Amino acid sequence: MSNNLLKGKRGVIFGALDDQSIAWKVAERCVEEGADIVLTNAPVAMRFGKIQELGKKLNAEIIPADATSMEDLENLFSKSMEVLGGPLDFVLHSIGMSLNVRKKREYTDVNYDWMHKTFDISAISFHRVMQTLMKLDAMNEWGSITALTYIAAQRTFPDYNEMAESKALLESFARSFGYHYGEKKKVRVNTISQSPTMTTAGSGIKGFQEFFDYAHNMSPLGNATADDCANYCVLTFSDLSRMVTMQNLYHDGGFSNMGMNPKVLE
Repeated sequence: MSNNLLKGKRGVIFGALDDQSIAWKVAERCVEEGADIVLTNAPVAMRFGKIQELGKKLNAEIIPADATSMEDLENLFSKSMEVLGGPLDFVLHSIGMSLNVRKKREYTDVNYDWMHKTFDISAISFHRVMQTLMKLDAMNEWGSITALTYIAAQRTFPDYNEMAESKALLESFARSFGYHYGEKKKVRVNTISQSPTMTTAGSGIKGFQEFFDYAHNMSPLGNATADDCANYCVLTFSDLSRMVTMQNLYHDGGFSNMGMNPKVLE
């Protein structure tokens, strides 16, 4: 159901890989709510994913971009403004990858070159995106930038490896850059801390199914789905959240405030 919350707005969605990814669901909901969008992902991810299908379905331009490359980001946002007919109103950063996790290196025995790569892809890319947007003056006033994060930024989840530090850095960038972008152009910057979600990336983490079930039982409302997260992202992009910025917004069915739920003991 559409309420035209994003009617007339223009945006860029990072990270749509396949129909299991949150960014995919966000793109669908944004278009449903009246937005015009550009889709983007790293060239290597595009070869393994199905983003071309999504582009056809939504009639959205696809512009490849490595989010760790300033040249790629400048090209992405310059072309996006040409394609969409003006500056952007919203951007979704849904990017995360850890080589240590993929190659099953334990947190106490990480490869530090891989760790640096993790930080660059998963967190520093967020700063790169915002710095590029600001330098190109590519955002409209009262625009919105949202990044997806996870509660491991605040609490210990051993198998999440150095992605935990990546998410902590990501959230810090939202607060710090959010100040500067708010002062300069009233652009708001937030992160959404999502429940464990059955995405292609998430389900590859060791013990994910068991933890997914644990979080679902711990949360009074259960785990928030990818579709639920897409709705929340639409809210952060819309004018209904006009005065919300520099916040880490928990979207987890209440998990973040729970100590113990008797259902877990059962």
